[in-house]
Amino acid sequence: MSLITVDLRDRKQLYEQLVDNIKNLILTGELQPDDKLPSVRSLAKELGINPNTIQKAYSELERQGVIMSLQGRGSIILADKKGLRGEQYEKLVEKMRAIAYEMKTAGISEAEFVEAAGLAYRKIGGNTDDKN
Repeated sequence: MSLITVDLRDRKQLYEQLVDNIKNLILTGELQPDDKLPSVRSLAKELGINPNTIQKAYSELERQGVIMSLQGRGSIILADKKGLRGEQYEKLVEKMRAIAYEMKTAGISEAEFVEAAGLAYRKIGGNTDDKN
């Protein structure tokens, strides 16, 4: 059984879910560089979705430099946790800027924003000092 999943009820397109899921598996260390991904056909069968959807996700991951597909040999992980973490960090900072803007225009002070962000972060739990 694969760690790769999709949620058929999610509004996000299936191939985007697959891309995000595989990147998250790399970030959590479940997938490492040189690990082999399931074949397009086997993953499509396991998830009950069209093989073209899997192929689209793999193509996008290859375009992003996350995986490399070798004709007749499958797809392997290229990206490491550190590289993806930096990319994800930049995306999350952009989201945080948008939230900060909304809070500032709502009259919420910087101190209140920082307090709210810290509280939200702490409620998640787990190791919050992990830099890898």
